[in-house]
Amino acid sequence: MTEFAIAFEKVSLAFDDKVVLRDVSFSLERGHTKIVIGASGSGKSTILRLILGLLKPDGGQIRINGERVDQMHEEALMKVRAGLGMVFQEGALFDSLTVRENVGYQLFEETTMPIPEVDARVGEVLGFVGLGEFVGRMPSELSGGQRRRVAIARALTSKPKVLLYDEPTTGLDPITALTVDDEIIKLRDLEGVSAILVTHQLRDAFYVATHEAVKQGDQITFVPASPEKAAMTEFLMLKDGGVAFEGAADALRHSDDPYLKAFLS
Repeated sequence: MTEFAIAFEKVSLAFDDKVVLRDVSFSLERGHTKIVIGASGSGKSTILRLILGLLKPDGGQIRINGERVDQMHEEALMKVRAGLGMVFQEGALFDSLTVRENVGYQLFEETTMPIPEVDARVGEVLGFVGLGEFVGRMPSELSGGQRRRVAIARALTSKPKVLLYDEPTTGLDPITALTVDDEIIKLRDLEGVSAILVTHQLRDAFYVATHEAVKQGDQITFVPASPEKAAMTEFLMLKDGGVAFEGAADALRHSDDPYLKAFLS
């Protein structure tokens, strides 16, 4: 039996009379990415809150790295969350802390790791996102794209098995958004990170799904994805509380479903 990074089994959730999710089932294989799309209010961000344990489902089961979490108490959930990294829409950096302090915050505050080791890890993840020289800067000195990439670096410091992205390119111009998309692709292809990407930016979603990162020496290039690599990223489309589509980018693009065609147009 495959142990998935994340698995939902007939998960339902309602707020009073409003049904947000109805019998939603899907799974995320290790090292793969699931891109969650759908109209506003379709439950995309709710999926992330359920994974983090910030909401409890009314029914169904949720497993993260093989552990059932939908009925876990907070203390046990904290241990599960340690294996998750979260990248928020606005980056959510602490404005009064330097890039170094932001990226290393969890290690500084929640572990006994010696400061030199924390600094080494901070340097490593900042180097990965191409911002190694920004370690001493304040968030106010960064562009929007740089702030998002710092947020990705911060999510990586504790070496999570799964990354959760909540609208990571919203508000960015297309060129800047592309730099964030490239980081998401690098993490999937070069680090083997499993990810849930919630977005309403279809341009970015299809770019991530149809490109791969290739490393040759110190150079990393982004090329059209091979069939094998393309199969590692799937779309999950939500509609009226349920799953309207789950599958690869090519299948989504060529679907004859009127709703899907209208949504993509």
